[in-house]
Amino acid sequence: MTEYLPYILSLFVGIGLAAATGFRIFLPIFFLSLGTYLGWIPANESFAWLGTLPALIAAAIATLIEILAYYIPFVDNALDSISVPLATIAGSLLFAAQFTEVNDWTQWSLALIAGGGTAATISSALAGTRAASSGTTAGFGNPLIATVETIGSTLMSILAIFLPVLAIIIVLFVFYLIYKFGKKLWTKLRVKPKTQP
Repeated sequence: MTEYLPYILSLFVGIGLAAATGFRIFLPIFFLSLGTYLGWIPANESFAWLGTLPALIAAAIATLIEILAYYIPFVDNALDSISVPLATIAGSLLFAAQFTEVNDWTQWSLALIAGGGTAATISSALAGTRAASSGTTAGFGNPLIATVETIGSTLMSILAIFLPVLAIIIVLFVFYLIYKFGKKLWTKLRVKPKTQP
């Protein structure tokens, strides 16, 4: 059983980082780059570039721009239109960076399904939440959502790196909330068939 422990931990770290990209795309990349640069996170040859100083600086700049952009009215909604595919790519990449102990086909298949799927699910749910906020609060509630997203991404990134078991528990809880509120919303929006007089 212990021989599978590294695979399980890599899975948890990868999914945790992918979930973090569902909240903010570049913030978990920055944390991974910082951790690799400082030697906290090992990286194989394929992903060694993440630990270079240019990659760290680029990730920091992109993170800052992304965080600030979500506080600009209309820009935040425009970003949501591209956030889901970008989060899917970023989530897949971050998952693959952690799951390097297997062959390429298995690594990238799992990365697309587990990493990309996790990131896309969370990003889609948050984009829908912001759209609902824009419609019901005329965008005044959006800064609160942006703040929660940034905190969520930071928390998930840190937990994924240092406490991956707790990170996976939180991811499962987030999925439960998405399912619960998504089901409730679907029930409200569903068109009921008209009854004949």
